[in-house]
Amino acid sequence: MDFSEKILAWYAENKRELPWRNTRDPYKIWLSEIMLQQTRVAQGLPYYNKFVSEFPSVYDLADATEEKVLKLWQGLGYYSRARNMHGTAKTIVKDYNGDFPKTYKELLRLKGVGDYTASAIASISFDEPEPVVDGNVYRVLARYFGIDLAINSSEGIKHFKDLAREVMHVGDVRDYNQGIMEFGAIQCAPKKPYCLHCPLNESCVALKENRVHELPVKLKKTKIKNRYFNYLVVFDNQSNTLLEQRTGKGIWQNLYQFPLVESETILAKEKLKELATQHLAAKKITGIYLYNDKPIIHKLSHQHLHTNFWIVQFGEEIKDGLPWKEVINFPVPVLIADFIKTFKI
Repeated sequence: MDFSEKILAWYAENKRELPWRNTRDPYKIWLSEIMLQQTRVAQGLPYYNKFVSEFPSVYDLADATEEKVLKLWQGLGYYSRARNMHGTAKTIVKDYNGDFPKTYKELLRLKGVGDYTASAIASISFDEPEPVVDGNVYRVLARYFGIDLAINSSEGIKHFKDLAREVMHVGDVRDYNQGIMEFGAIQCAPKKPYCLHCPLNESCVALKENRVHELPVKLKKTKIKNRYFNYLVVFDNQSNTLLEQRTGKGIWQNLYQFPLVESETILAKEKLKELATQHLAAKKITGIYLYNDKPIIHKLSHQHLHTNFWIVQFGEEIKDGLPWKEVINFPVPVLIADFIKTFKI
């Protein structure tokens, strides 16, 4: 058997039973692929089930409010995926009468759909012979063929796409594409690959040259930026609080948060109180204390957020205040969701 046939044989014996593998519905394939970008299957599966239950069709998703979509997405991260997904659902309903495009090139025109997602939908739903190349596929190909081109360089991206096309199984591209991704996730895993019982071990270059843990090669990440967030968790005597919606194109666009003071470094209480008074335009702050013992470091792909939650007591009623019990209804970053779960008034 050649490379692709061994992948198919392995997949037939070892594939996990996942709901999107029992359908050719492009809507459900699309949902699963968008959700599993940057996300492990174990984490993404409950979200997939929630979305399919809440939005059984692309029409249901298109009709939903963005706030509802973001709330269901809460905790998955990379929220632009959810916003793009919602916008694309509207496009498919409006411009395509609810029917997904059936070719790779047409799928690429949809917002939030790149090479990988278009390839996955086209091959899995419509049997178009288009190879998928995700992190798992990069790893399998780099190790098996001993390729040390950086997978995140323009030269590497083109080389691996061409190689993936060359070795794919055209006769059963649906199972082959799912199989090579599954193989990379389970058999040729990042840190503990099962090389001893691998069906490809006799011809794997990385195994032969003892380079399994060196491949694939990736260019160094951009420098991590440190930011310092001070959330003002405000209360009046009626246990009302304040939430604000994030705007702009930065992180967590359109999610909600407590009023935020961003600083150049960690703030002492007196300085924070001064800034809180200005930020909230408050005359009567009667008390303020730091909730967490030390800053909570929330790590994103290119930035680390050093976060403090300050409990701020008002001596006057908050105008347009929100009852604390209603806070859980709003879509918020997981950093704030974790605080809400633990905080007791």
